Amino acid sequence: MRFRSVSGLLWLQCVFAWAGAVRAEVEEGDVGAWYMYFFSAPFGDSQWGIQGDAQYRNWNFVGDLEQLLLRGGFTWRPKSEGAVFTLGYAHITTGEFGAGDSTVAENRLYQEASLPQKIGQRVYIRHRFRYEQRWVDSQDFRTRYRYAIFVNVPFNRPNLNRGAWYLSMYNEIFINGQRDIGNGREVEYFDRNRLYGAIGYSLSDTLQLQGGYMYQYTDNFEKGQIQVSLHQTF
Repeated sequence: MRFRSVSGLLWLQCVFAWAGAVRAEVEEGDVGAWYMYFFSAPFGDSQWGIQGDAQYRNWNFVGDLEQLLLRGGFTWRPKSEGAVFTLGYAHITTGEFGAGDSTVAENRLYQEASLPQKIGQRVYIRHRFRYEQRWVDSQDFRTRYRYAIFVNVPFNRPNLNRGAWYLSMYNEIFINGQRDIGNGREVEYFDRNRLYGAIGYSLSDTLQLQGGYMYQYTDNFEKGQIQVSLHQTF
C-alpha cells in the first residue's frame, strides 16, 4: 500500500509539473515584437516582377526568437486590372519560448492572389488569398488557407504618396487543410487569426514606415505583438 501511495504521489507530481510546463510555454501577457521589411519590384515594363519579405519575430522585444521568416516569389500583373498573382517560396525557423535555443525548420511553397479595391477618395482596400504547402520538421506534409483584408486610410491627403500619414489595419484568418500531422498528432482546422492596427508615414512615394500592434489568437495561445515594418516598391 505504501508503494502504491508513493507511486500515486509521484504520478500526480509529474502531472502537475507537466501541466505547469504547458501553461508556461508561452507567456500570453507578455508583449512580443516583430520587425519586418516588405518589397516588390517589376521587371522593367514587363507584367512580371518579384516580391518578398524578411521578418524577425520575437517572443519578447528582442533576443528571444519566435521566428525568422524569409519569403520571396515571382509576380504577374494583368494589364487591365490592379490584381497581382504570386508564386513563391518561404523558409521559416521557429524558436522555442524562453531560455531554450532549440528550433524547428519549415519550407513552404505558396500561391497568392492580391486584389485591390478603393472606396470613396481615401479608403484603400486589398484582399489577399493565399494557399500554402508546408514541410515542417517532424510533421507530415501540411496545407493551409489564408484570407486577409488590408485597409489604409490617409489622414492629410487623398493618397499614400510622400508625406502622407495614414491609418493601417488588417485582419487575417488561417485555416488548416487537414488535421492529421503525423504520429497520432492532430491540429484543429482553425489555426489562427491576426488583428492589426497601426499608424503609417510615407517617407517617399515608394517607401512607407508603419508602427502598430497586432493581436494574435491561435488554437493554443493568445498574444500581442508590437510591429514595426518598412514597405518598399521599386
